[in-house]
Amino acid sequence: MTPRTTPPSRRSRANGDGTVYQRKDSRWEAAGYVLAPGNTRKRVHVYGITRKEALAKLTEKIAASNRGLPTAAADSTVGDYVTYWLGTVAVHHLRENTHTRYAACIRLHLIPGLGTKKIARLTARDVRTFLDRLRTTCQCCAQERDTGRRRCCAIGQCCGKTLSPLTVTYVHSVLKSALEHAVREDELPRNVARNVKTATPRPRRFRPLTAAEARQLLQTASSDRLHALYELALRTGLRKGELLGLHWEDLDLDAGTASIHRSLQRTRTGGLTTLHTKTRASERRIALPTECVHSLKNHRERQQEERRAVGARWSDSGLIFTTPIGGPLDPANLTRRFGRLLRCAGLRRIRFHDLRHSTATLLLEQGIDLVVIKELLGHAHIGVTAGVYAHVRLRLQRQAINALGDALGTGDDDPDDPPAAVVVR
Repeated sequence: MTPRTTPPSRRSRANGDGTVYQRKDSRWEAAGYVLAPGNTRKRVHVYGITRKEALAKLTEKIAASNRGLPTAAADSTVGDYVTYWLGTVAVHHLRENTHTRYAACIRLHLIPGLGTKKIARLTARDVRTFLDRLRTTCQCCAQERDTGRRRCCAIGQCCGKTLSPLTVTYVHSVLKSALEHAVREDELPRNVARNVKTATPRPRRFRPLTAAEARQLLQTASSDRLHALYELALRTGLRKGELLGLHWEDLDLDAGTASIHRSLQRTRTGGLTTLHTKTRASERRIALPTECVHSLKNHRERQQEERRAVGARWSDSGLIFTTPIGGPLDPANLTRRFGRLLRCAGLRRIRFHDLRHSTATLLLEQGIDLVVIKELLGHAHIGVTAGVYAHVRLRLQRQAINALGDALGTGDDDPDDPPAAVVVR
């Protein structure tokens, strides 16, 4: 007898492989059991335009479940889902320090505020109410953190400290990212957090150094062993981590260039660790000013003297800016050194990162094109550069308007005289 052939859509599947069938709306649906948070098994449903697509999605989920990775189902709570998302999804594409901030955000705000809510029943109103509560409620009172410390509401004197708009926006963005993954995985039909609009927080105000203050700082730092670092920071706008992560092999002092492709950061698990730069756009090659080339050559000679002085105790890390025995410089220690340098120079207190802002501000005031500044600073988009330094652009606009006013003002010229040629830069 000739064996009967079964149509592909009705072919039987082995136990544990789930089921695949076509819906009335012509889409294909696949269902199967996978591991869920809490060491339980849940039946999940995935969808596709074709049978092959739906089956591939289900196979991927079952394979991940067989490797011990839980798959959150739609009846999970928000707390369970964001914990699953952070530990099995976000951990693979976030830098460690960013992952640590996400974990703190989830632990301190999302789980206490929305943790018991079923993710499938979460509404835009729930999210908006939660964010409004973060803005207006003292969190140490709301979460009873003050009870054990005998502070705040525990003694009848509420501190009234609420989260800043920037922190509230950050909490909102973490929730949006987690729910967006649930939508991509067909666990939710839509991301309700995207329907909630939060006010754009005001950018941090900073007061960059003026040209006179920058010269005063460099003059004071001329006797410091890290003079070359401060020179680079002010003349090139490199980030703190990029400066501390520079190796001698990254420099070409004869050509006067530097390649920026790594950053030194302190992480919770690895301590001082060399990582990739902040973004892909941060990987760049910059031209070094003549003053930086001279100071770097002097710094190399001083480093060689320090190496001979300590002998076998020298740690050959290849870094340009090191401790007196060759080890990497801790970013926190550099911040403290910079604070002492400001006091010695008689300057107001600023952040080390404000040196980078000072570089960009001084360049803009000299009329340097915004595109050139974007490439030098390593911003991903020119909109970032334009947005951060909008206050400088307004000042330049006023100068341009005043110049135009002078040109259009009344004078003794004959009105019939032809206009003089003007060079537009």
